[in-house]
Amino acid sequence: MAEAFDLRDWQQEARERYHGRNGGTGGSFLVVATPGAGKTTFALTIAEDLMSQSVIDKIVVVAPTAHLRLQWSHAASKRGIQLDHRFVNANGIVGKDFDGVAVTYHAVASEPLLWRKLCSGRRTLVIFDEIHHAGEGDGQKWGPALKQAFEMAERRLLLSGTPFRTDGSAIPFVEYEEGRAMAGYNYDYGTALADGGVVRPAVFPAMDGESKWRRSGELEVTSVTLADTDDKTVPPALKAALDPTGLWIPSVLREADAALTQARIDTPDAGGLVVAFDQSAARAYAQILQKITGEEPAIAVSDEPEASRIIKGFADSDRRWIVAVQMVAEGVDIPRLAVGVYASRIRTQMFFIQVAGRFVRLRGEEDETTARLFIPSIQPLLSYAQDIEKTVDAVLADEEKRVRETHENDGGDPDEPLSLLPAFETVGSSQAVHHTTIASGESITPEEMNYAKSVMNRAGSAPRGTTPEYVALILRTAGAGTAVPAQRSSSDTEQAPLADQKHDVRRLLRRKVGRYSIVANKPHEYIHAELNRHFGDTAKTATLETLLKRISLLDRWLEG
Repeated sequence: MAEAFDLRDWQQEARERYHGRNGGTGGSFLVVATPGAGKTTFALTIAEDLMSQSVIDKIVVVAPTAHLRLQWSHAASKRGIQLDHRFVNANGIVGKDFDGVAVTYHAVASEPLLWRKLCSGRRTLVIFDEIHHAGEGDGQKWGPALKQAFEMAERRLLLSGTPFRTDGSAIPFVEYEEGRAMAGYNYDYGTALADGGVVRPAVFPAMDGESKWRRSGELEVTSVTLADTDDKTVPPALKAALDPTGLWIPSVLREADAALTQARIDTPDAGGLVVAFDQSAARAYAQILQKITGEEPAIAVSDEPEASRIIKGFADSDRRWIVAVQMVAEGVDIPRLAVGVYASRIRTQMFFIQVAGRFVRLRGEEDETTARLFIPSIQPLLSYAQDIEKTVDAVLADEEKRVRETHENDGGDPDEPLSLLPAFETVGSSQAVHHTTIASGESITPEEMNYAKSVMNRAGSAPRGTTPEYVALILRTAGAGTAVPAQRSSSDTEQAPLADQKHDVRRLLRRKVGRYSIVANKPHEYIHAELNRHFGDTAKTATLETLLKRISLLDRWLEG
């Protein structure tokens, strides 16, 4: 095999499994790995292995968009593999000085016989990037065309950033079991987060607010808060909230920009992404952001020829915001993204995970950024945010249960296109308010967040990478279920006495020491003594800041 380029543990394990199975069933091998984990690096390593073993002569990378063709070409070039990302079907043949080509699914589906001929003439490895696109796309079935084009290929490596199921149109070269795609190797976000040093943690501030609308031709106005919506009221309520002429989305953009300003204290070039539902909304959101920040955001929409250049220009700059429709929702690598706003009407789990995946890529070993994605406080987005750190098996089990219950109750499809619903006229929306924040799969109330912030303010300077969400969960554990002590109401959480705050943190510190005592097989007294030597004081005399640092150090010991 070719020499590895500092592979992560999962990449090396998947590599060994791939070669142990000789490329998988029928020459096809599916890898499902969370966005940001390094699927491109893994795939190019396999390509190098197969070329060095003289198993293949050429490489074809099939990607969803033209921008991803360019991204694959650049990544391959760094490894000494030359892919022609400008290849068009009219060329007919691949230049001799190229190791292969990068092409879109659409281009292959338009002339499958050409690609069948190209793959039949030379031993070819076909890499399908985000293979779940190969079911149906752009109103046409791509699956049969892709099967015709590549069934003669020597090897096929299938990549996806999200677990997926068949939608009735089975994807070629994918094995299914009871409708579920069976991966040769799976590496989900929850596993990657637990491994450490692979992806960033993510939190999801869920924003509530009132939406108003009426049926077309009627005078009666319906008003409901986002958190109180159901399957029938979510579409018109979400449409009203995302209307750029209302109050909700501008107030969310202000909150998100404030979070970006905070992130840029430690990471001066941290960027933000707004995922809009259409081009008109994207441009309107950009105008709102320009008024908020005084800086013109980048705008990337899928049908603009310059979109790839705009995305790359933003990735290489220190501009604050980029606004996009779907083009930046999947596969595009902008590691400096730290804050996002989910302003799309799409409510499928796959799309949500793809968007969240734009923010979890690490920039290096020293990256301690916590990604922050602002979402409407509606179902099923809240559930997706809570599920995102679960393993794939757990998520799919819950999904299958929900699907069964939906069909048993004849509740319809919550992701039914808006065009099939009655026409609604948006009346307006209120300013957004924090409903909850999802972190580590837990829902944190605004009162808990306020209390955590007051603790951090008292501490003066918390350890780098410590977030209010982290402190809130620490205090919740210490307080046996609530981060706001029962004797204090939510109205005075900002004035929590320092003694009470330190009491809560010390209680958790004792629990952490007890847990580490079991793991390390060391007595409590020994662990406390080690902490005292490390920090130069005792838990009784330590400041709140030092107590928080003790907990952070214990967490690292427990992870190690």
